[in-house]
Amino acid sequence: MKKLLLLLPLALAIAAAAQTSKPSAAVTRPLSATTSADMAQQAGAIAQAAPAPVAQPETTDLALPPGTPVYMKLETPISTRTNKAGDRFAGRVTQPVMLNSKTIIPVGAALEGKIIRVEDMRRIHGTPVIDLRPELVTMPDGTRYSIVATIVDTSNNKAVNVDDEGRIHGRGHDGRDWKETGIATGAGAGVGALVTHSGKGMLIGAGIGATASVVRWLSKTRDASLPAGTEIVMELSRPMLLSSSSAGQ
Repeated sequence: MKKLLLLLPLALAIAAAAQTSKPSAAVTRPLSATTSADMAQQAGAIAQAAPAPVAQPETTDLALPPGTPVYMKLETPISTRTNKAGDRFAGRVTQPVMLNSKTIIPVGAALEGKIIRVEDMRRIHGTPVIDLRPELVTMPDGTRYSIVATIVDTSNNKAVNVDDEGRIHGRGHDGRDWKETGIATGAGAGVGALVTHSGKGMLIGAGIGATASVVRWLSKTRDASLPAGTEIVMELSRPMLLSSSSAGQ
């Protein structure tokens, strides 16, 4: 009996310790539920505050490299007789300009520029000259781009040629001039023979006729003309910058 009395306090102490170390479900569960709700509420607030992503247009800067050919058909006639430096010219692109299999400048795009030099020169000084400066390309949708290019050819006009500086030259001395000179020389010889009735007079007359024809030839001028419809080929001298979102489709 005494042993039971001695063991009873020890058993009570062990039971009390076991109850103290065991977590209380009534307290833990409410705390856990409250924490989860708070976290969910905070996450929702953050999601509402964050702005929705905005879709950005896909635009990429493109550049046609120097040397890219551009084919144009002239719409305004140009002549050394009627035009002067500062006059404007205009035309239309006749072949699509491509980059990486994509049309950058479509057929029909407008191209314009300025005449920077036009000279109707005398034959003794050389050939007539037309110098053009392309300046602007306008797409069918109205978008405009600057262009820096050099004329390299006039494909369907055999009466003119283009030098290494991009200047367009008309014809100089040719067979027609020799024909005119010969006719004048012959006419002078005939007149001299009729006047003097001798071979000496024929020679004098031929000399006079030849001199007159040369003077007339030196005093005449040559003109150069580019009628509407003339095909002009140019090459870019500098990169032509434009955006893919507004390039031709």
